[in-house]
Amino acid sequence: MKRNAVFVYGTLRKGGSNHFRMAGCEGLGRGKIFGKMYRIDWYPALVCGGGSGVRGEVYEVSDEDLRALDFFEGITKDAAEPREYRRVKTTVYLEGGGSLQAWVWEWIGDLSGSQPLDGEDWLPFEPNPS
Repeated sequence: MKRNAVFVYGTLRKGGSNHFRMAGCEGLGRGKIFGKMYRIDWYPALVCGGGSGVRGEVYEVSDEDLRALDFFEGITKDAAEPREYRRVKTTVYLEGGGSLQAWVWEWIGDLSGSQPLDGEDWLPFEPNPS
C-alpha cells in the first residue's frame, strides 16, 4: 500500500473541527509552508507561495485515506463545479529541521469578500474546536 504525506493547516488539524477525519493516519510532526491564509466563512483557504507562512501538521496517509480527504475537500471527479480547492505538492519545513514534499489542498475559488488572516496559524480562528 502506497503512503502519502499530506500537510493540513485548518479544520483537519489537532484541535480543528474536522480532525476526526485524520483518525488512523500517522502524524509525522508540525511544520510550515510558504503561503497566505484567508477566512472563507467558517473555514480557511490557503494560497500557496509568498506570504509569511502557514503552520500545520504533516500526516502519512494511505491511498484510500487520500481519496477520502479529496472527497471531503470537494476535488473528486464527481464534485460539484466550481471547485474551491486543488491538491498540489509543496515543500514543508519541519519544526525539528529538515523538509519534505507533501500534498496540500490549495484554494482556487473566489477570494472576493474573504478576510486575509493575520498570523500563520488557523487554530486561534477555529469557530468549532474539537
